[in-house]
Parts: sequence; structure tokens; C-alpha cells
Amino acid sequence: MSATNPSETDKTPALVVSGVSHSFGDTKVLDDVSLTVDQGAFVMLLGLNGAGKSTLFSLITRLYDNVSGQISIRGFDVRRRPSQALQRLGVVFQSRTLDIDLSLMQNLKYHAALHGFSNREATKRARQALELIGLADRGGEKVRSLSGGQTRRVEIARSMMHRPDLLLLDEATVGLDLGSRESVVKIVRDLVAKERLGVLWATHQMDEVMRTDQVVVLHKGVVLFNGTVPNLLSLTGATSVREAFRTITGTAAPVEEAA
Repeated sequence: MSATNPSETDKTPALVVSGVSHSFGDTKVLDDVSLTVDQGAFVMLLGLNGAGKSTLFSLITRLYDNVSGQISIRGFDVRRRPSQALQRLGVVFQSRTLDIDLSLMQNLKYHAALHGFSNREATKRARQALELIGLADRGGEKVRSLSGGQTRRVEIARSMMHRPDLLLLDEATVGLDLGSRESVVKIVRDLVAKERLGVLWATHQMDEVMRTDQVVVLHKGVVLFNGTVPNLLSLTGATSVREAFRTITGTAAPVEEAA
């Protein structure tokens, strides 16, 4: 896919979250959260269910309004300039959102139409998106014929139709077998390398983390760590990300079981 990537000299981060808190009634679910996703960076947001990952995503995407702190996408404040900010954002939510009775192409072209593309341009972009995820030969098939991993790949393709600078993925591999999980992760990592996308990947699956990733540990609404994998291991004296996570959060049960 030919992306309209920013100049190599433009260092404006894909995402900046600064001092963001959020409450539901008297319950505070995010407490002074800050993080940055640079262009071409793959940032792992690690946390158990209830950590506040989905709430943070809802604030970034404007499903909720952030009344404290600041969130900006490629330099555009999501509250003050929401149109400019959100047009640079692609999202893959945890819940499945494709119409299973439509074909892959129909799903993608419908999404493109929502962004104002002509039928010709929508068709072109849909074909490019399917090539990107290795499903170019299945565009005419209904989504219901796909496996869980293939469906996820189509959702990633859909999120790329308008060629965003930032991609958010919320527990994108939940419910997938190991092979499908690895395929989905690889596609997104390739996008980071080829398109200079900034990616914020929310997960509780520790084996999805690579040593080159930036890691943000979110626990009970608080960022406990923000840095590189080697620094996380050094700080906790752990030999694995799973062990480091359990140490820094004080969780006794294995992460996957606790989640």
C-alpha cells in the first residue's frame, strides 16, 4: 500500500498522551497516564483486564471525552481538532465489527465510502489493503467463510484504508490460535517497518513482546513502567517479560490466567 507517510525529517510523534485521568462516578480508572508513540514505533501496552487499557483507547478515539490532560495524534489535539486528529487514526477493537454476510471487498469499500472516497478509489484501496494482508484472492468471499485470524487481518486492512499515521489495536489476538496470533502480529510489525506507522498494541499476552519494543505497563489505571524491554528486565531483576510484569504489578498468578 502506498502510504502518505510524513517526511523523515518530521519527528512529530504519532501519539502523545499527557497527564490523562478518567473516572466513572467515584471510581478512578485512569490516574495521570502519560505515554508517547513515535512514528515507526511499536509500543506494547501491557495490562490485565480492568487495567484501563480499553478506557484509554476510548479516550484516544473520542468515544469518551478526556476532561483532564491532553491527547494528540500527529500534533492535533483530539478535543480541539478532532477531525484532523481522528483522520490520522486507525483502530482495531477487541470485538469483531465486520459484516459477516458481506464480502471482504464490500466491507472494505463501505468503510472507504464513510471516509468520502469515490467508488473507483475505494475499489483501488480495498484491493491494495487485501494484498497487504495476503488475502487478495478472496475479496469476493463472504467474511463468514474466514477463520478468526483471517477476519482479524481484514479488520487490520480496513483500518489502513485511509492510510493513517497511528494504529491502535485492543487485544487484537484474543481467541486466536498460536499460528493466527503470530500471523496477525507479523502483519502489524511489517506495517511499522514499511509504512512508518506508530502502533499502540494493548495486550495481556506477554509472549507477543519483542526486546526491541517500547513497553508501557498499566495496572489499575496507573503507569508503573514506561521504557524498553531490557530496562524492564533490569529494573525487576527478571529473566522474562512475564516474570517482570508479575514482579512490578505484584500479581501472583500467571498473567494469562489472571486475565
